[in-house]
Amino acid sequence: MVRGATFVVFVLPVVFSVIFGSVVMMDILQEPGRELNLMQFDSIEEKSHNEPLELVGLKEQYAVSEPVQIQVINDNLAFSCGDLYITIYTIDDNAITQSGYFHQCFDAGNSFLPIDETFSEVIDIPGEYKLVVDFLDQNQKNSITTSEKFIVK
Repeated sequence: MVRGATFVVFVLPVVFSVIFGSVVMMDILQEPGRELNLMQFDSIEEKSHNEPLELVGLKEQYAVSEPVQIQVINDNLAFSCGDLYITIYTIDDNAITQSGYFHQCFDAGNSFLPIDETFSEVIDIPGEYKLVVDFLDQNQKNSITTSEKFIVK
């Protein structure tokens, strides 16, 4: 009697829950445009490590008094508006300059960022540097990044 009660109280509800959940999930996945993505963290990592940002105007080498000037093109349609940060680091990851451009939006009239401006910085110390561009979406939750190295002689 105890075995039967244990089966009815504990095991049977678990079996029915698994069967019912499977039927509901199968029905939901039959709808157009639905898919099961159990690895959501992979898609977030792909967004932040893909390089849909293109740096325009960055040279491999600059003279000490020559300004580093760039603009940015965005190829990721999910990031049509947001905040743009351009940072120059020494090769050992010490930031030497950062510029922020807020509320930047790509549209037919604005294909380059920063809008109506060009990032321009003069570096006075010879060495190898890394320029990093971060573009955060409007909600400040997702970002895309790209970086390139250059030399100042």
